[in-house]
Amino acid sequence: MISSQLVSVALVFPGSLFILASLVKGKEMSRDVPRELRGKWSALTALMLFFLAGYIGFILIQLRDFAFPLELLTSTVFLAGSVYVFLVMRLTGVTIARFRDSEKRISEVNQTLVAKNAELEQEIAARAKAEKETRTRLRHVQILHTIDLMITSNLDLKATMSIFLEQIVPQLEVDAAAVLLLNPYTQTLEYGAGFGFTSPSIEETSIRLGTGCAGIAALERRIIQIEDITRPEAGFVRPALAAGEKFRGYCAIPLIAKGQVKGVLEIFRHHKPVSSREQLEFLQALAVQAAIAIDNATLFNDLQKSNAELVLAYDSTIEGWAHALELRDRETEGHTRRVTELTVGTARIYGMSEKEIVHVRRGALLHDIGKMGVPDSVLMKEGPLTPEEEEIMRRHPVFAFEMLSPVAYLRPALDIPYCHHEKWDGTGYPRGLKGEQIPIAARIFALADIWDALISDRRYRKAWPRDKVAGHIRSLSGTQFDPDLVDLFLANTEKIESRTAGRTKG
Repeated sequence: MISSQLVSVALVFPGSLFILASLVKGKEMSRDVPRELRGKWSALTALMLFFLAGYIGFILIQLRDFAFPLELLTSTVFLAGSVYVFLVMRLTGVTIARFRDSEKRISEVNQTLVAKNAELEQEIAARAKAEKETRTRLRHVQILHTIDLMITSNLDLKATMSIFLEQIVPQLEVDAAAVLLLNPYTQTLEYGAGFGFTSPSIEETSIRLGTGCAGIAALERRIIQIEDITRPEAGFVRPALAAGEKFRGYCAIPLIAKGQVKGVLEIFRHHKPVSSREQLEFLQALAVQAAIAIDNATLFNDLQKSNAELVLAYDSTIEGWAHALELRDRETEGHTRRVTELTVGTARIYGMSEKEIVHVRRGALLHDIGKMGVPDSVLMKEGPLTPEEEEIMRRHPVFAFEMLSPVAYLRPALDIPYCHHEKWDGTGYPRGLKGEQIPIAARIFALADIWDALISDRRYRKAWPRDKVAGHIRSLSGTQFDPDLVDLFLANTEKIESRTAGRTKG
């Protein structure tokens, strides 16, 4: 064998190994070949087998030196190679087409995914915005509910406004807020409450209606917003406040309740004012709540003032009646006031409530109101009364009942005018009540009445010594007077008289 044959064998042998390896790999891949390409795949496999056989044949011819027309073998191999290349190109074309088709589909899918992602992002953003708005509205509702509870549970206007501002300043994310109250008599807006200010200058606020931003907001009943109150054209009439607090953004909301302006809510910021529609709507809702709170507190204060004036008028009237009775019988001048103080003091020590003592005091002042129905000839008679006159005099508790019972305001005070002549043993008048059937106020008053009567001068006798009076009262304990009250009264009389001496003088 010549050297060229050995070189040919050395070159062809690795090629046969490559083809063999390709066949083994092709057998593994054949399971994944699509059905429509299996014919071409089988043809390629057959061609590789043919190539392998040709390579082996070539090697045998060269090694054994067989007489074989190599030209025929070579041409056959070339033909098979060309067919193989054709099939490979066909498969490559199909693969490229499928790759492009897949790439197109992937691109379409990607575009769809991108669009879906964009829609999803928009939906997520919308949901996040809606959730934020929902949380904000819920917080606003909670604040409004808190303020509503505060309004219904607290009628102190200053305290209510202070709590109101403490609630809204952090929630609105503003720097300070104030409530200016309208004085209907002077038509000026005056400081009511503030929160968030670093100096007390806001408390000096006094703005006439129609003047400045707050005055115009109240007069025209509209919200006023200003981006920069430091500019002269802004019309803000308190430049010292703006400069000292470094405010720029401003909003004034009129507080209107039942069609009447009650004041102005002022919002201050170091930057831009409240601008979002949602915040403005919330501000309007807060303004309504604040106006209701002001209206409720004002009505309550006016009602309290009117009630106090009415009570004073009633009490002054009662005292006037008592004084008129004393003027009719000058012998008892000052008696009513003294006996009233003794009765009230004893009632307190006994443990009666202040509400009950109010009626005790009125009853004591009016204890002899029934004597207005007794003729002067009987009331002012110096000598002893006849049985008929005595009967007329004994009717004065009934006259008191008939006079006072129609007056609902004085009905709770009837115990003393109607029952102070009843006795513990049931021998009194007008109804002959006995023991605890007699109202406690009447039992206390009976002791105070006889005590003051006996220690005071009368036209028919001189005042008794205090010890003699005390002994006389003790002698009537259990018959005319409540025994328990006798001990209580006598033990505290001196203390009560010393405490009330200043009030009963004159």
